[in-house]
Amino acid sequence: MATQFQRTSTSDRYFAALAVAERRALHSFFDQHIIEDKRLGYFALDEGDYNALPTHLAARVVHTIHGAMSDEF
Repeated sequence: MATQFQRTSTSDRYFAALAVAERRALHSFFDQHIIEDKRLGYFALDEGDYNALPTHLAARVVHTIHGAMSDEF
């Protein structure tokens, strides 16, 4: 049985993670990071999920989008 896999380029994975991070940043006080992973390609990570970003993740951050929510109303 043959299985066909849809291939996605590295840049497609990066831009998909960027889109997720940008959407999340609009509704978050926390920064959104794009992390490079050898197996997954790229993925978005919410800084609010961690007290401090672990060193092994911080070393793989390729882009950060600052949280856009403001509590100054």
